[in-house]
Amino acid sequence: MKKLIIINGPNLNLLGKREPEIYGTTTFEDVLLDLRNKFKTIEIEYYQSNIEGEIIDELHNVGFSYDGVILNAGAYTHTSVGIGDAVKAINTPVVEVHISNTFSREAFRHQSYISPNAHGVILGFGLQSYTLAIQSFL
Repeated sequence: MKKLIIINGPNLNLLGKREPEIYGTTTFEDVLLDLRNKFKTIEIEYYQSNIEGEIIDELHNVGFSYDGVILNAGAYTHTSVGIGDAVKAINTPVVEVHISNTFSREAFRHQSYISPNAHGVILGFGLQSYTLAIQSFL
């Protein structure tokens, strides 16, 4: 059985409440339940933190034993050299995910410190981006 983890960064704990015009009204708990029901043959774990160092620690913890990481680092995507370096340092492939199309937003969101070291990038498909990321590991 494949073992994947979804790691979400800052403010993604507010999905369903935060800026519903961009992120929708579905909570991530509902998304996770749906993903686990769709992909019963895959073990899907979940981790969320608003703290950069905790995200780096989690990448280090799973980065040599899991089959894949789905990483939505939120705003840290555009600011964190440390998270980008952590993705580069681990063996487990990482798929970078974004709910919105970051290229249709503010110019500072067009830069990612994760993308150069990611296995792939999926953005702009709403919460469906997580499903597409899981499918990329199949």
